[in-house]
Amino acid sequence: MKKIFSFILFLLTLQSAAAQQKTKTENVILITLDGMRWQEVFQGAEKRLIANKAFVGDTTALKKKFWQGTPESRREVLMPFFWNVIAKQGQLYGNRTLGNKVNTMNKMWFSYPGYNEILTGFADDEKITSNDPNDNPNKNVLEFLNQQKEYKGKVVAFTSWETFPWIINTKRSGVPVNAGLMRAESNPTESEKLLNELMVQQPNITGGTRIDALTFHYALEYLKKNKPRVLFMSFDETDHWAHEGEYDKYLNAANYSDGFVRTLWEWLQSQPHYKDQTTLILTTDHGRGQVNDEDWKHHGSKMPFADEIWFAFLGPDTPPTGEMKSSQQLYQSQVAKTMADFLRLNYTNDRKVGDAVSTAFAK
Repeated sequence: MKKIFSFILFLLTLQSAAAQQKTKTENVILITLDGMRWQEVFQGAEKRLIANKAFVGDTTALKKKFWQGTPESRREVLMPFFWNVIAKQGQLYGNRTLGNKVNTMNKMWFSYPGYNEILTGFADDEKITSNDPNDNPNKNVLEFLNQQKEYKGKVVAFTSWETFPWIINTKRSGVPVNAGLMRAESNPTESEKLLNELMVQQPNITGGTRIDALTFHYALEYLKKNKPRVLFMSFDETDHWAHEGEYDKYLNAANYSDGFVRTLWEWLQSQPHYKDQTTLILTTDHGRGQVNDEDWKHHGSKMPFADEIWFAFLGPDTPPTGEMKSSQQLYQSQVAKTMADFLRLNYTNDRKVGDAVSTAFAK
């Protein structure tokens, strides 16, 4: 019986390996929009907020820019790349009006616990309980990938929020993290020199957090110069402006973040090293409240619905099935293993990690 069981396990291993070998992905880019609600992603601007002068400086101008008669039209005008390219060539998860659900496993519902879950593949409500800049004791998928021979030194992170060197634990992981107000220091290009100047010449509206446009262009310059195979890029302004209660700036941040992704994808498809060999994964660290008018500004364990998030996938191995309309439950903890599976690697950790999102792969 033991021999039969061992033989069956061997066959299953061969089948899994064969399935993984079919993937064309050689590079993975993970992008997060901090605190971006699924409501705007799938329905566009929300009527009760876009017309509320407590949250919008010029309601007429904002309606003209982002208001349309249907949710489908509103979401497309808010995030045109997301809906004209990813929705048609990739896959989207998390439209709860269709019964398609994505949630966090962690019960904290704020940033550090969310990013820990995204990157490690599991929630840790015992050790990760604040946003304080403490070294993460949990190993993560970026660290795992950086330990593989073919990816060593080819894994990097660019983030607006300054806490990521601790979340990724760059001292232990060896993964370089350019975060917050960090400059480009290593043989900077002329473009990087300009970005270094602009960073100190911009009004400081977010403390130690960098504006997203600078984060994006630093990351893009690094891609051009160093050609990494795994990139984590995290934008912050959707969360920042939501906390400030400025719905107009929150929508604008979502809109230009979508533009960053479009620019990135078009550049990737123009490069032989990345064209038709790169998978994008987009998600968020947490949701936001939804019960009362003020709730959209907030999140955390006491804010109902702040665990509701979303996923998007685009790349050569993702079937173009678009918006997933079937009833389904997925979790934030599934991102880490999905990243590694695209690269034909079996990511494991000291604790059980979430399964890969199997529907994101061609059968």
